[in-house]
Amino acid sequence: MLLARATCPGPSPPAPEGPSMKLTLRQIQLPGRVRLEFAEQGGRSGTPVIALHGVTDSWRSFEPVLPHLPSELRVMALTQRGHGDSDKPAGGYRPADFAADIAAFMDVMEIERAVLVGHSMGSVNAMRFAIDHPSRVAGLLLAGTMPWFGRPPELMAYHREQIVPLADPVPDTVARDFQQSTLARPIAASMLDRFVAESLKVPARVWRASFAGFTDDDFSLRLREIEVPTLIVWGRHDAFCSATDQEAMLGLIRTARLVEYSDAGHAMHWEEPQRFALDLSRFVTSAAASAALA
Repeated sequence: MLLARATCPGPSPPAPEGPSMKLTLRQIQLPGRVRLEFAEQGGRSGTPVIALHGVTDSWRSFEPVLPHLPSELRVMALTQRGHGDSDKPAGGYRPADFAADIAAFMDVMEIERAVLVGHSMGSVNAMRFAIDHPSRVAGLLLAGTMPWFGRPPELMAYHREQIVPLADPVPDTVARDFQQSTLARPIAASMLDRFVAESLKVPARVWRASFAGFTDDDFSLRLREIEVPTLIVWGRHDAFCSATDQEAMLGLIRTARLVEYSDAGHAMHWEEPQRFALDLSRFVTSAAASAALA
């Protein structure tokens, strides 16, 4: 993977080398909102893909996947507000706020319609966007998801005991333990270190506000409004999202189908990036074909 940079002030760690694919880091000002960093690669034809990371992550959450995607597939991996090297405003960390940023991003980039790929919190924001802007979504890939993250008592206990008391600077141990909890098996130490470093860029107040945003807002019954092709990707050893949650998702989104990674956890795209890239590229092709027939 070759790394270029456009309108992106300040140093960032280099992306790892992989297959020959030019990846460009950019920063974009959303009028009246925030400045976001995003990584972009691929061609300009076909249906674009917008990738949305989980809580405390950044565009780098999709870094292991990007080198394995077809060169013609246009992918933009956003760093959402409050995270990574994007702006960190005082408020606006509910799913509807993130969804409004996505709409503004698409406006500035002159993207009429896209496939949204969301992991964890990113899947919540993608679903919110699909509800608020249905005509602008060609398909949804939802990884590590559930109808409402405020339901599981274990997750709410973690929020109450670990996230609410956080203060700056966020301890490395907190970020590392959190990222390791998303895995069912080890990944390369250098990769984990990069994800921990991104989490440490997030102020404690954003940890709290982002967790509160996607655990407080329950719009699960409105998922029935989603009518675009939807692929749910789930790791069987996900410590947060259960098999029951996946069944509930299939019951709420009538166009959804489920792909299970039997040996993976919550961050299956880190554990099996090549498989995830293949599932993603096939889904985009299928969703684009469905959109063309609509």
